[in-house]
Amino acid sequence: MWNQNSVSKVLGTHYPIIQAGMAGGVTNANLVSEVSNSGGLGTLGAGYMSADNMKLAIKEIKDQTNQPFGVNLFIPETPIVNEEQITNAKRLLEPFNKELNLTDNSSFSELQTDFEKQLEVIFNEKISICSFTFGAPSKELVKELKKEGTIVIGTATTVEEAVINEESGVDIVVAQGSEAGGHRGTFLDSFKHSMIGTFALVPQVVDAVSIPVIAAGGIMDGRGVIAALALGAKGVQMGTAFLTCKESGAGASHKRAVLESSEIHTVITAAFSGKPARGIENRFTREMQEFESQLPPYPIQHALTKRLRKEAGKQGIPEFLSLWSGQSPRLSRDISTKDLLISIVSEVEETIGRLNE
Repeated sequence: MWNQNSVSKVLGTHYPIIQAGMAGGVTNANLVSEVSNSGGLGTLGAGYMSADNMKLAIKEIKDQTNQPFGVNLFIPETPIVNEEQITNAKRLLEPFNKELNLTDNSSFSELQTDFEKQLEVIFNEKISICSFTFGAPSKELVKELKKEGTIVIGTATTVEEAVINEESGVDIVVAQGSEAGGHRGTFLDSFKHSMIGTFALVPQVVDAVSIPVIAAGGIMDGRGVIAALALGAKGVQMGTAFLTCKESGAGASHKRAVLESSEIHTVITAAFSGKPARGIENRFTREMQEFESQLPPYPIQHALTKRLRKEAGKQGIPEFLSLWSGQSPRLSRDISTKDLLISIVSEVEETIGRLNE
């Protein structure tokens, strides 16, 4: 059976299909639990969450499913704070804030979540699967997680990053292609040198590491699953496909923007967070494009735009929202999570049936 392989057996899922850990509220308890209940691996995107909010979300998920689920965390980044950059960024954001009737924000919230406290939650709540983005977890951390029986998943955008993840001891590595929506997981080189398409990246990573590889980026249906498996991946990770599902916590404006977009509408932008990410082009990304080199790095810029994004969401103004999306928005569907997984599995099995005729 195509669905019972090394990844699905290790994860304890019926299918080797992982819902990406999209941070920022998309991966609420309803979505995560429904993915797991439907045979895939639901993942809580906890990158921006406080430890207390993580606990609450995990409790909600446990209340709704007895199936395995994962939690995704961001490896901490500690950029040098440049006051001049911050002042300039605030000046650039001022016109957008005024349009939303936001008063001047002379200070902003904490730059980084407490990674150590997040990890305490992982250990205390006995999370069975933990994935990491924006860097490879240390060998020491991986050892501690494995002592508790936690499966560890890393993220790579190049072969070299995949090798580093394997050397750190992770069990599985996600090969994130350039088609993927949201933030680039690049941590070694410039993101420009790491924009490798999913189906060019996957076989090269498969050949370079001995651990199972998960394909991610632009995969929306059964055809993508079949292609990934044919190239040597043991499973897929899908984000945008789940973002427009009924249970997703994405805002209505975000869902509508994805459902109404096409492959020519996404761009890579650092304007919202200071870190390159793929999303649907809007007025904010267009007007900020020429200033991106002047903006403070992640997570500083992310903190500076937090109020802007939140207020734009409240007012339903997509032109000022970070509308993360992969390069296949035409394939997105406004359906339930269960129906999406049923459809994907059906497409895979029909294709395998035709190939075996």
